[in-house]
Amino acid sequence: MGGRKTRPYNNRVKGTDMSIEIVSVSKNFGQFAALDNVSLTVPSGELVALLGPSGSGKTTLLRIIAGLETPDGGKILFNGEEATDRHVRERQVGFVFQHYALFRHMTVFDNVAFGLTVKPRKERPGKAGIRDKVHELLRLIQLENLADRYPSQLSGGQRQRVALARALAVEPQVLLLDEPFGALDAKVRVELRRWLRRLHDEIHVTSVFVTHDQEEALEVADRIVVMNGGRIEQEGTPGEVYDRPATPFVFNFLGNVNLFHGRVHNGLARLGGMELASPEHAATTDSPAVGYVRSHDIEVERLPSDSSAVAAEVRHVHTVGPLVRVELLLSESGETVEAELSRDVADRLRLKTGETVFARPRKLKVFAGDYQI
Repeated sequence: MGGRKTRPYNNRVKGTDMSIEIVSVSKNFGQFAALDNVSLTVPSGELVALLGPSGSGKTTLLRIIAGLETPDGGKILFNGEEATDRHVRERQVGFVFQHYALFRHMTVFDNVAFGLTVKPRKERPGKAGIRDKVHELLRLIQLENLADRYPSQLSGGQRQRVALARALAVEPQVLLLDEPFGALDAKVRVELRRWLRRLHDEIHVTSVFVTHDQEEALEVADRIVVMNGGRIEQEGTPGEVYDRPATPFVFNFLGNVNLFHGRVHNGLARLGGMELASPEHAATTDSPAVGYVRSHDIEVERLPSDSSAVAAEVRHVHTVGPLVRVELLLSESGETVEAELSRDVADRLRLKTGETVFARPRKLKVFAGDYQI
């Protein structure tokens, strides 16, 4: 993608503040509640990810912000001003879709220029102004030398960058992206999302993007909003939602997770054959509990280092690039867990199928009550 310095995008240099406030928004499609009393604030200039599985409500929320859907209840405010009933054309929103939606019969230049050429006459720049704006944007997306090509002559990543430039051409106050990298192969997707993060750092337009890819959200966003069943489970910085998940759903959705079942009583948890302190449940009396721990937070030991280590049989060892995934059968509970080790650690342990080792969670979050994945 290159590290060539691009000229600043003029509209952002002028500084257009635009916050988005979603207040108690609900939306039903027949008997299905797509959104259930959702409230959220997107500060001006932030890049916010709406993250969740299919059917969680993230795309519906994005479309309501854009004005492509009307909420059944609640309101949308742009910079403190009511925008719920504004037509999509009046919201000054740029929208980038998963499948590019470029005009196949138009060149790259004409695709980017399209939004400017169809503006009302009194708002439309002259031909020279349009030409300058388009070339500025093509420099920004690093495709200036491809201005005369057609979409069919571009790679998927290049087409998506053209779609983004077309959305930016009309100088939107808000940029909305719906699974923008979902149609790309894995390598291009990684390159393009890093490029988007660098671009956002330069232009600072308030942006909301929808994704089901937790790694994408963690790498690109200033803030992540995790959605499930039409509601917000948690919002926060990538570090906050990953390191301090508020609910079992968030813990499970953000990374590979192992579950240890058991009970908690007066701050002491007995899970999967191990016993450990759970001070956050000091007032909990004999409740079912589940301990959640990520695969990379399970240490495998030859000898138990403390009471939190439990005996386990090595069932399978699988090397995946720089990582080694070890499937373990816990001797006492009969539960299966997966530990993710570095190659160095795995080489030192020299694990063999069928042997007994000890599994010790480094970071374990206990949720009391009946939780199901």
